[in-house]
Amino acid sequence: MRIIHLFVICALVFAAAYVYRIKMESTVRTERVIKLRADIRTERDVIARLHADWAKLESPGRLQGLAERHTKLRFIEATQYDNLKNLPERPPSFIKPNDPDPIGTMIEAADPDLTSSITQSEAPR
Repeated sequence: MRIIHLFVICALVFAAAYVYRIKMESTVRTERVIKLRADIRTERDVIARLHADWAKLESPGRLQGLAERHTKLRFIEATQYDNLKNLPERPPSFIKPNDPDPIGTMIEAADPDLTSSITQSEAPR
């Protein structure tokens, strides 16, 4: 009978130690979760502050002031625009539509082995 009592007491001590270990692990994990949430909150605050700084830096009034101070640009005036009919004529094309490419012809005439690493039979179609 005493052996059974000793066995039950050992089982109870083992169970208590196991429960204590589980409680300590859960406490450590809970503390880690709390720390991570605090870190996330801090990072979100930093991101919000950076967004506010960015909005301040890219505000149109500030950019216009910087442009006026540091560049010699002027506003566009309505007199600067002109009609399309006043544009000069397009220059004449010296290449006829069915003629071969003149630059390609010059390259091939220079050295055909230099430009073609595959033969005509291997070329993709």
